Amino acid sequence: MRQLARLVVIVFTVLRFGLDDIALSGFRQRWVRALARVMTIGRRLDEPRGVRLRRALERLGPIFVKFGQVLSTRRDLLPPDIADELAKLQDRVPPFPGQQARTLVERAFAWPIDAVFARFDAEPVASASIAQVHFAQLRDGREVAVKVLRPGMLGAIESDLALLHRLARWVERVSVDGRRLKPREVVAEFDGYLHDELDLVREAANAAQLRRNMQGLNLVLIPEMIWELCTSGVIVMERMDGIPISQVQRLRDAGVDIRKLARDGVTIFFTQVFRDGFFHADMHPGNIQVSVAPATFGRYIALDFGIVGTLTDVDKDYLAQNFIAFFRRDYKRVAELHVESGWVPPATRVDALEAAVRAVCEPHFDRPLKDISLGQVLMRLFQTSRRFNVEIQPQLVLLQKTLLNIEGLGRELDPELDLWSTAKPFLERWMNEQVGWRGFVARLENEAPRYAQLLPELPRLVHRTLHERRADPAPLLRTLIAEQRRTRRLVQALALAFAGFVVGGVLAQLWLHWPRG
Repeated sequence: MRQLARLVVIVFTVLRFGLDDIALSGFRQRWVRALARVMTIGRRLDEPRGVRLRRALERLGPIFVKFGQVLSTRRDLLPPDIADELAKLQDRVPPFPGQQARTLVERAFAWPIDAVFARFDAEPVASASIAQVHFAQLRDGREVAVKVLRPGMLGAIESDLALLHRLARWVERVSVDGRRLKPREVVAEFDGYLHDELDLVREAANAAQLRRNMQGLNLVLIPEMIWELCTSGVIVMERMDGIPISQVQRLRDAGVDIRKLARDGVTIFFTQVFRDGFFHADMHPGNIQVSVAPATFGRYIALDFGIVGTLTDVDKDYLAQNFIAFFRRDYKRVAELHVESGWVPPATRVDALEAAVRAVCEPHFDRPLKDISLGQVLMRLFQTSRRFNVEIQPQLVLLQKTLLNIEGLGRELDPELDLWSTAKPFLERWMNEQVGWRGFVARLENEAPRYAQLLPELPRLVHRTLHERRADPAPLLRTLIAEQRRTRRLVQALALAFAGFVVGGVLAQLWLHWPRG
């Protein structure tokens, strides 16, 4: 009955905001289009479709708001007007009572709250659909922030997710355009993302990994987790004090170098992407502060680690080569990279893809490098790729969304920010490590443990083979000859590979440092 009542609310909301018109207008059949026109009689649908969709999701509640936020990152699937409007969705909900938060904390730790905290502020400092945050003080005097999972979330999420899965199956069954949008995959991705957010220990682990990665960079502060007070429903971390990055005038009044702050933000992002392959993927202004404490003055403070992105070496290579090819206007290479990635159907014509990429990229070069948006370039490439049925990986879509956030933030702080000059050293270093001598040495170091394990065993293996085969020397002789030939081929291949790495390193250096026209 509860699901039926919820379904009635959803249907009423769909009709009220004209979402049925948005859905049915995508069908090619005449009778469906006629039905859409008939169903809109008597309703005023003056607002753009993106605005209507955003308002409907806001009316349906926090879970649907979060779904819209996730959907807004899939610009490879959505029309631009809808993706832009969904990006405006705000995850703001009223806080639950402080006394209820105290009860949840006591239940999580199985101790009275006064036995854990010397002070626990009943008024939350932040509230979202999944959790809310309270300041507190431990009994040893340390100031901390306590994040508490919103009560009853699992049941509400499971109910709404079940409806979303049913809706996705229906859309995929009845609409060709719907199938292209891959609704079941999108909902499944959202399902996994939402369940990950419900486990606060996962967020704490993300924070610990980022904190470890960023040590020594001296540009960003990440709160330390109090692991003995971390559970799936409650986590306790070091309290961070700073000025929200959106309050630029307060930062100027405090003496913060705003232009350096903009450059530092880009440096942090590209370090996480190309050095670590592990990046904070929710870097909107609400999750960023700036420290004004004397010991850490001017450093970023990162908060909320529920969403992180990971990149493999293959992903990083794809990104680095795409950016470099783009700035060299080598559109054929950009098209080839899409094909080599394996995400393009085998029958795709490279020259057709190259022409589409050229149409996307060439207009950007009428502007100075400082005015070129790498995030916009990636977004346009993803949208163009949709025409060629390119399978864009979720981690790259997440990266593109984060890059847009970083660019917007950086240029809000410093309109003259040249993203390319900041990104170029990271791209060059990555390429050198992959195709140059350093990359060859690094791969040898990675394989060294295997060699160290196998080499001591080699005499014993040879002795055992000789002992087992001594009755019939002919098979042994043939084996030894075959092994000798295999060894000779291996040595030749290593020599050629070594020469290739050297030549590749030289060519890469020439390529990266070749003056632009």
